[in-house]
Amino acid sequence: MPLLHRLVRKESPAISFLIDGEPCEGRAGDTVLTAVLCQVERLRDSEFSGAPRAGFCQMGACQDCWVQLAGGDRLRACTTPLVEGMHIITRPGRGHG
Repeated sequence: MPLLHRLVRKESPAISFLIDGEPCEGRAGDTVLTAVLCQVERLRDSEFSGAPRAGFCQMGACQDCWVQLAGGDRLRACTTPLVEGMHIITRPGRGHG
């Protein structure tokens, strides 16, 4: 179940992307964080405790929203615009192909 529910920009152009290999759809103007949390209940699991994380500061200062792309690049989900075709890895090593 998604953590967030879209209230605005419902008519903005759709952007297709993948979360851990699963096809998803965001909207033009979404950050990676917004797009992911409109699909699932967590952004990632903490590498230290395994606890679910959903971002914290929402402005790129706290380091809590780092995710990985399938190509290995890491990015801050709260300040990175969603791009068509992104393959976001929220749980490295868990069958993302």
